[in-house]
Amino acid sequence: MPKWIFVNRSLALGKIRCFGFDMDHTLWLSPAYEALAFQLLLELLACIGYPHEILRYTYNPTFPTRGLLFSALYGNLLKVDAHGNVLLGAHGFTFLSEAEIWSFYPNKFIQRDDLQCFHILNALFNLPETYLCACLVDFSSGCSRYTNCDTGYQHGNLFMSFRSPFQDVTDAINNVHQSGCLKEKTLEDLEKYVEKDPRLPIPLGKMKEVGKVFLAIMTYPFSISEAEASVRPWKSYFDPIVVDTQKPRLFAEGVVLRQVNTDSGKLRVGTYTGSHQHCALYSGGSSDMVCELLGVRGKGILYIGDHIFGDILKSKKRQGWRTCLVVPELSWELDIWAREEERMEELKRLVTHLADPNQHMDGSSCELQVINFTKREIQMPHKSVVEQERASLDPASRLLSCSQRVSGCGRGALWPQRAWSSGSQWGCINLRAHEAIGGGALWACFRMQA
Repeated sequence: MPKWIFVNRSLALGKIRCFGFDMDHTLWLSPAYEALAFQLLLELLACIGYPHEILRYTYNPTFPTRGLLFSALYGNLLKVDAHGNVLLGAHGFTFLSEAEIWSFYPNKFIQRDDLQCFHILNALFNLPETYLCACLVDFSSGCSRYTNCDTGYQHGNLFMSFRSPFQDVTDAINNVHQSGCLKEKTLEDLEKYVEKDPRLPIPLGKMKEVGKVFLAIMTYPFSISEAEASVRPWKSYFDPIVVDTQKPRLFAEGVVLRQVNTDSGKLRVGTYTGSHQHCALYSGGSSDMVCELLGVRGKGILYIGDHIFGDILKSKKRQGWRTCLVVPELSWELDIWAREEERMEELKRLVTHLADPNQHMDGSSCELQVINFTKREIQMPHKSVVEQERASLDPASRLLSCSQRVSGCGRGALWPQRAWSSGSQWGCINLRAHEAIGGGALWACFRMQA
């Protein structure tokens, strides 16, 4: 499917003096790269004492998705909207019923900002971590050696809460990245994890003609030979290359800016204070230092990243840079929309059809009183409350209510309407986003925040 660029405000590229790229994960081929990271995580957990039976798990890219929350108290993975309403939950690979979600989280609602109980997995690098958490819960739930508890597992006189394996997984993923073992495994079979696009030098060359280009990545692949470039070395397309930026510290206090020896990979001692050098390689630093090296600030920089919180929002708030968000999931969403567009239009038509008969209904309408009574009866099914509500209705309303209840049309007749109403909200959000293609980046932001 072709890759599209959507804009939600005017952007005059002629005013852009610098282009920045920070797409660590987007460089790698998915899901092969996630499968490699997942295998390294399994081996590391087995080395620190986890049962070797976990090594039988293999990465399934269809299960994890970006933006899930891990409930450290109950060990559940949750899909939650922007307001904290729980939409879906899974314990291991078993999806929770609506009743189970209610039992864990009353009113199907959580406090998203409670970081002690809920951990947000909103980066592409979190995908193998997300799947591994589900694997560990699935293994412990089905292992006969363990006794299942509400908040963990009991094995003899030892108790392991759900928080403990999550912390081990987090430490393992940090170790895999910081130790360099993931980088080494990637370079052993680079063709498997990186797609070489022969068209890439064309846009980079045009950007270089009109301004400066900088690259911010986690690690520098020293093993790549410059001789592989048939026309010009790849480093010549960038002004500074900054590695080990340690986001989100890059857009906060930052770290020491050091120059890197590209021959040995060693860092030079001390903070770099010299002038900017073309194709130079630096480590650490901050966004303020990057602006000083480039000699460009604010809206003169277009920053392209693949993480809405770590890249886009922080660079906008801290430096005022113009931003471009890379959303791999958006192409899948557009493909689904293309297949289901006719059905969604039919849904929109039915919602309008349901709304038309009631558009002139006022508060004194008998039908509205019956509807409000039935809603309260559904939400508060206590007999005393129901009797009070029924007594408050006038005789004609009570007669109509009783006839509907006998015929089975009272409470049940509302369910189709409630279902269509719920569906219409989802449909209209997507319809508005789809109609705003040209402003479709709003859809990308909505999807990721939700």
